[in-house]
Amino acid sequence: MTAGRVAVVSPAPTANGDLHLGHLAGPFLAADVFTRYQRATGREAVLGTGAQDTSSFVVTTARRLGTTPEDLVADSTARIEATLAALGIGVDGFSRDEERFTKLVLDFHSRLHAAGKLELRPVRFPYRPSTGEYLTDGFVKGGCPLCLTEGCAGLCESCGHPLAAGSLIDPRSTEDPSEQLEIRELPVLVLPLEQYREQLRAYFEQTGAALRPHMALAVREMLAAPLPDFPVTYPGAWGIPAPFPEVPGQVINPNAETMAWSMYTTGLGAEKRGEVLAADDQLWWPEAGTEVVYFLGFDNTFPFAVAGVAMLMALGDRYALPARFVTNEFYELDHQKFSTSRGHLVWGQELADRLPRDVGRYHLAATSPEYQRTNFGWEQLAAVTGARLVAPWNRIAEKDARHAGRTLPVSAASRAAADRITARFAAAYDTEGFSLVRAAETLAEQLGRLDRWEVTDQQAGDHAHQVRTVLRCAAPILVDLAAEALASRALDTLLLGGPCTTTELTVRPLPHLAVGVD
Repeated sequence: MTAGRVAVVSPAPTANGDLHLGHLAGPFLAADVFTRYQRATGREAVLGTGAQDTSSFVVTTARRLGTTPEDLVADSTARIEATLAALGIGVDGFSRDEERFTKLVLDFHSRLHAAGKLELRPVRFPYRPSTGEYLTDGFVKGGCPLCLTEGCAGLCESCGHPLAAGSLIDPRSTEDPSEQLEIRELPVLVLPLEQYREQLRAYFEQTGAALRPHMALAVREMLAAPLPDFPVTYPGAWGIPAPFPEVPGQVINPNAETMAWSMYTTGLGAEKRGEVLAADDQLWWPEAGTEVVYFLGFDNTFPFAVAGVAMLMALGDRYALPARFVTNEFYELDHQKFSTSRGHLVWGQELADRLPRDVGRYHLAATSPEYQRTNFGWEQLAAVTGARLVAPWNRIAEKDARHAGRTLPVSAASRAAADRITARFAAAYDTEGFSLVRAAETLAEQLGRLDRWEVTDQQAGDHAHQVRTVLRCAAPILVDLAAEALASRALDTLLLGGPCTTTELTVRPLPHLAVGVD
């Protein structure tokens, strides 16, 4: 049993639509599987996410759809929560638009402000003369000055670097691209990140080996040069109003909410699991002994791992720093990036409606974009899951069904083999080497081996014993299959602490799977 609590965080998607498979195949399924494994090994774990309502993309999407931002947030939040549940993502703390969250954000930034960590500095923004608006994030797009990729301001999805609105190449209003923009300066409150560059460098040197290569490269690039000022407030009418007199009419930058939001959602999760907290940020106090692990898309590297960690550093020893970041790349549909605006996507709810969710979870795990972009296709799903999961599992279930109700011996050799099976899965689930793809590969390899086994009466107990070991180990992915087998007493335990160690095993029929793709 591993001591201590782990808080698992997957950044909240913008509340401007439902979740598509790109969201699910990346951080959400990985965070869920990791959390389930941590609990299986005896560790207290909470999983937090939510729906971010303060992003400017809520406003731009609402205008495009002809609705109000408030109605869009309410509808999107409900859809996001329903889709997570439909795919078996067991969220403990789900944040939404509520006063308690707003208070924690304001308390966090007021603490930085009171400590003199925020400075009023001029920042350049594109200015729209026709409306008198300074444009930020979803309201303006242009080229990234570092990698030249086209995108909206805020963060570059390609290189992961911060993308200041005033530094865009050929900035254009997303609402009226033909309007000529001006570049004007406006004083905003910033966190001078350069003051924390050496601390950040030391922090990442301690944890750098745990970063996946793309994130490690981006962090090295960012820390190799002076860091930009990070706007904590900026102009806008949508978001959490900044309470500071120096910046009247400004709001908190949504990308500066990261740490306060993380504390809030993990605190909610602990409460849901029965814990009474003295404060919403208690899990992040050093004395709480919480290990914080993030599962996030590569493009969230800067706001969470660089600017977010720097904000924690600015508050001294009040908070523990995150222990690990697990990133993913983009998931594609028919070899093109998922796009809500172009309608090029598959919604998570559609996947849940069309096939058993264990089949969907397995396929998303097997094709997870951990180190490079991967692709989704319905024909590919049917072929992959049919050949690697459904067909071998069903043949295995039929083999074990022949011995239903019999008490069979389990040999020492089979127990040793089960130990090796457990170790192989644990290597894929463990924090340092966590990989959904390797867990899915291990499952397919073991099912293939057990399927090829010509089971004699003398070997039936060993075969059934190893089948149950594989299913226990695959339980973080195959949640329904494992639960059904457990309910029918076909499994001894769901814990990954080790296989059955008894010398006899009562075999009962195991449930079947179906691909279920139309």
